[in-house]
Amino acid sequence: MPHDITRAGDEVKIEAGLLVKRISTARQSPGITTLYMGPEALLEKEASIASIDFHAAQPDEDPRRNLSSTGNAPVITQTNVEARGSDGLSVSGDNVDRQPLERVTWRPIAGLDALLRDGNFGEIHITIVVGDRGEKRVGISIPITKPAELAGVSFETFHEIYENHPVIRKWHVIKNDGDHWIKINNLLIEPITVGENHRHRVNLTPDERGAASSIIAFEDATRQEGIMLCSEVPSALRSMASTGSMGYNEAFFEWVLGPGESFETDPVFIYGYRGTVTRTCSSTSVPLDRVVEGPFKTFMEEIIGIRCVPDRMPVPLWCTWSNFQAAIDDAIIRDQACIASRAGFRGFQIDAGWSNSEDPADWTSGGREPHPGKFPDFQATCKVVRDLGMRLGLWTSCFRNRKSPDLRDMPAGTSIPIVRRGECFGMSFASEWRHYYAKDVISMHDVLGATYFKQDLTNIKFGDIAAGHDSRTRKESYLRGIRGFFEAQDIIHEKAPDACTLLSHELYWGTPGTPCDIAAVKHSWSFHIPPNDYSGAFPRRERIARKETWLKLNRWQLLAGCFNARRRFFAHRGLPLYCIEYYGAATINKDGSLVPRIQDRQVCSWLMGIPSVYAGDLSSLTEENIQHYKKRFDMVAALQEKHGIYKHFQFSGVPAPTDTGWHWWGKLNPEGCGIVIVLRGFLGSPSKRINVPWVPAGKNYKVVALFSGRVLGTFTSDELREGKVRLSLPRLSQEMLEISIA
Repeated sequence: MPHDITRAGDEVKIEAGLLVKRISTARQSPGITTLYMGPEALLEKEASIASIDFHAAQPDEDPRRNLSSTGNAPVITQTNVEARGSDGLSVSGDNVDRQPLERVTWRPIAGLDALLRDGNFGEIHITIVVGDRGEKRVGISIPITKPAELAGVSFETFHEIYENHPVIRKWHVIKNDGDHWIKINNLLIEPITVGENHRHRVNLTPDERGAASSIIAFEDATRQEGIMLCSEVPSALRSMASTGSMGYNEAFFEWVLGPGESFETDPVFIYGYRGTVTRTCSSTSVPLDRVVEGPFKTFMEEIIGIRCVPDRMPVPLWCTWSNFQAAIDDAIIRDQACIASRAGFRGFQIDAGWSNSEDPADWTSGGREPHPGKFPDFQATCKVVRDLGMRLGLWTSCFRNRKSPDLRDMPAGTSIPIVRRGECFGMSFASEWRHYYAKDVISMHDVLGATYFKQDLTNIKFGDIAAGHDSRTRKESYLRGIRGFFEAQDIIHEKAPDACTLLSHELYWGTPGTPCDIAAVKHSWSFHIPPNDYSGAFPRRERIARKETWLKLNRWQLLAGCFNARRRFFAHRGLPLYCIEYYGAATINKDGSLVPRIQDRQVCSWLMGIPSVYAGDLSSLTEENIQHYKKRFDMVAALQEKHGIYKHFQFSGVPAPTDTGWHWWGKLNPEGCGIVIVLRGFLGSPSKRINVPWVPAGKNYKVVALFSGRVLGTFTSDELREGKVRLSLPRLSQEMLEISIA
């Protein structure tokens, strides 16, 4: 199908496989857009190229008020609280409601639509170029000529297409080459309204906790064709309307442009798909699911750029947090690391509590200096972990206390409003401190040998308008803060290419915070999704006594944690699931609650993505638990080495996650080799036909049930697709089927 960008008369035509977009460049209708799939219009009506409101500063000057930590700056106080069995924050203090702190007022000038409609622009310039990777891009530049406050301002829109991908990607640049201070807001990058024939919506990342889904499919009623609307705008700043419009959340976005400055939006893109709906022996296979698990994932990896390299992740990963929290020291780390190594863990993360603090129980600081009382020789402690054959992970945050080198070297690095949490101050990624932060992480990598970094805690969402920092308004600082954090990630990965960075939902916005999105996985290796799940890990913050009452209750908690993990992984299926961390599989045995069958369910459930992360007092494990984890983790490592299972996830044409009946999914490479993970819930028939619709045609495969050690036979591709494999399982049991070329 054609992939080209052409110009004919007063129109630019963009062809990207199934999709065709037409943009008017006529004087009487500049930027008017239509979108088609074949001959059918996908939009309810013609759309504008963008929607932007312009404002003039009064007085006409830099709007920053000279706020500093030594003046009368407002203070926000955070306190850790329990929130529905997970982690939350109680927040109080001045300006929690995000009131503006700048000293200017803003007078509305006009919207882009009105400026173009009224002819307040000069000659339109169009450029079409081909990039190094074969991508083709068109740029349309429209200079604004009046009113006087906008003289010298220009609007540029860019569209890009990629050979063999039915995608049109789009972003804008607003330049201020004039003499006045202006502000833009209410910015919609793609202000479209999808037509009534394609209004069946499917969220492919969650829409929750103040952040819209970053990937939403709009399908026709038959589910045979549709478009995925995808936004690279980060976190809660993203707007995804029910009509299909994509842009910035008005509550959290504005941008100030002084003379000579410009603003580039984050991209959005539209991905088209079409196919047949087919009935399988267990479910229905729809084109959307097949595209998401195949060509769309390839597009995300090859074109958008996914930071994570799954075979370099330090998994299975164990974390100290659940039952230790800040009460960690050298002896505890040595003890837990020894058990973790014997249990087959490949990564060992020392969570919050290792950094220096005035109060040993205050774990908020994420500085690079260890607590001298807990860790007299932290380099030696870290070496113990590495010498046991595990990769070392360390926790860090965007908070620092008065003992931190950051506050000695960069006392102006704190954000304003001042954010207090325990004895610590929130630091600003919208300042030069982001470079100091990156150096801190690189130092931990170089000096302590850490290669995995969990980055945590909430500060960006409260804004920053400190003197000398980047932001001109508090609302502008939200995007500047996130972009500053992303810049720090890019620096870390450039200087320490083997470092795996984890971004927590708390740092990305709140506690609990926003789900993972496209922007996050472009810059960080992994994303710790909300909420923090302590199922089976109670009592939290305490060491586990082996003898416990309520044995059955704890078993159900452990099983519930497994189902929660599968549901949360599946809710993010539009993203490569090897980027997702779900906290956490509880490594806790209360008087026999953690039986091998539940350990197997943990291993299977977390393999919807990758085995990250496990947590809980390892001293509670029996020798049987330790050896069973090792046996399973060694098996998983061998499968990853043999088939590359971490990178793959197939779910089309089979039942969705459930804990009542049966469901399964694949982790098969392009040759059809890998594993199929099968789980039975607490109901359902004792046996089930297991169809494997993802194997390529014309091959013969050997199928082995790895947990039971049974060879199930040799099957053709068609037989696997048709469900000729039949499996019997007890209730709440599971099996892992290895599929390999016969």
